[in-house]
Amino acid sequence: MFNIEGLDELQEKLDCITQKLQELDGHKEVAEVLTSDFLSRSTKFSSLEELFEASGFKIESQDDFAAIPLDEFDRFIRSNSLFDGWQALLSTAGSEWAKKKLGLE
Repeated sequence: MFNIEGLDELQEKLDCITQKLQELDGHKEVAEVLTSDFLSRSTKFSSLEELFEASGFKIESQDDFAAIPLDEFDRFIRSNSLFDGWQALLSTAGSEWAKKKLGLE
């Protein structure tokens, strides 16, 4: 019979990751995912408020944001960040945010 050491430690880590995944499940606010650190590293802006203000669009609510023509906002993101558009920026930010929350970074 084999004796494998470290399985209890591995199970503890898996349980911890499972718990953190459950905490991440659900809708997250854009402001929570687009941190100042992320924006400073990958855009010309140091905050989400600064990015929205510079966009030239009135963004004071979710409805305001939803009314923005996506192609125009994508052009703004392309010219002011490392990304091809809003979804690419948001996706990368979300991945980084989740990795940090899961303790994978």
